[in-house]
Amino acid sequence: MWGSGRLHIMTRMTEIDSGVHVARRVRSRALIFPREHGAWGLLLVPLFTGVVAGIAAAHQLWPLALFTAAALFLFWLRTPVESLLGWGPIVAQTSPERRTAFIASVALAAASVACLTGLMWHGRHLKLLLIGAVAVSAFVVQVVLRRLGRNTRMVSQLVGAVGLTGTAPAAYYLGAGHLDARGFALWVANWLFAWNQIHFVQMRIHGARAATFSEKFAQGRVFFFTQPLVLASLVLASLLRLVPPLVIIAFVPVLVRGTRWFFRGPEPLDIKKLGWSEMTHAVVFGILLVITFLSA
Repeated sequence: MWGSGRLHIMTRMTEIDSGVHVARRVRSRALIFPREHGAWGLLLVPLFTGVVAGIAAAHQLWPLALFTAAALFLFWLRTPVESLLGWGPIVAQTSPERRTAFIASVALAAASVACLTGLMWHGRHLKLLLIGAVAVSAFVVQVVLRRLGRNTRMVSQLVGAVGLTGTAPAAYYLGAGHLDARGFALWVANWLFAWNQIHFVQMRIHGARAATFSEKFAQGRVFFFTQPLVLASLVLASLLRLVPPLVIIAFVPVLVRGTRWFFRGPEPLDIKKLGWSEMTHAVVFGILLVITFLSA
């Protein structure tokens, strides 16, 4: 019996050690890999719209490939840097964790610099610096807002989206060879979509228990009234020829989705299902947006 008990204890200790090892590995991944799955969409969809709307010749594919790699590396870089500086939800606490985050930061920074150097070698594509300055400023402000507390969480996400959606005008500039009003229109359109998506997700989370129109309206009155303002702004912008006339079509699915929620009955909040639904809306928006720009 003693031998059996000892074997049981050793087995249990092995299981605990294995569990600790797995937990450490998961934590190490969280220190260096971005956890904001929705942010990937806010980065990649604008990038896609900029690439398709701006590409003019096959020889522009190499600069676009370099920029895509740089954008992905820089986005990835935020997570290990924030872990090192203590700005993220998970902070590097032990020496091994700090070493892991530091190595990842250096490697990603070096890869980003290499890609950007290739892009701007001999003074080429210098207008990327303008877009980059706006994006960096947005991320700095986002960090400040996020550290003020939970009350500024959504505002910080909206500010951060300015930087993420900057991939649209940058990719357009590299493809078209110039930065004009269409490039900035792409930026604004992608940010408006990001605003809608961020606000809707936060509204769904905070209004998870809302069942009636009045309860939902109490949670999302700002969103409810802002949606028609966005639509009116798009109509005005199209009349002034700041955006293609059909750009409104790209926003119709999310505007309908946001309005319908107020008039639907009670429904349980399924975060995973909501995430996939919003990803689908993002893909549809991106496709419709580039179609309107290409047909203009």
